[in-house]
Amino acid sequence: MMNNSLRNIVARAVITALDTAKKCQAAGLKLIAGDPKEGVEHLEPYGFTSAAQNGAEAVVLFPGGDRSHGMAVIVADRRYRLKGLARGEVAIYDDQGQSVTLTRGGIVVDGGGKPIVFKNAPKARFEMPLESTGDIKDNCDGSGKTMAEMRVTYNGHTHKENGDGGGTTNKPDQPMS
Repeated sequence: MMNNSLRNIVARAVITALDTAKKCQAAGLKLIAGDPKEGVEHLEPYGFTSAAQNGAEAVVLFPGGDRSHGMAVIVADRRYRLKGLARGEVAIYDDQGQSVTLTRGGIVVDGGGKPIVFKNAPKARFEMPLESTGDIKDNCDGSGKTMAEMRVTYNGHTHKENGDGGGTTNKPDQPMS
């Protein structure tokens, strides 16, 4: 009897359903032996949460070997796990190719082809030089212009002469480059 209880403490399972609306996620599982379990609590580390796809794998604990109330303590999905990280590197990722990787050379944010949005902050502050391989646009939800558009406007602008010449001034002799 004791030997059977010990064997029932830890099990591998596959996620078949997930309820993320509860205070503690509830997972539907299919244990490796084919035994289905519903409403298994998925305990997550403080400050981290995820909603695994069906087919992800879980390690489930059954205290005292009692299979009536299990806890999924680890959920992983080898189909989407980032591969090739160097020793000491850390990453968060999803099934759509989005990731944040703390590499040996710096932090890499990959939007997976989707927008990256910073929300609900009074400002964003960068205490370093800022570079962009694409356009930078101010007031992007309104009538803002890209820096490239502003440069073209500045480099081509002239003014009506306010002094004694009465004509139009030359284009700026120091163009914005």
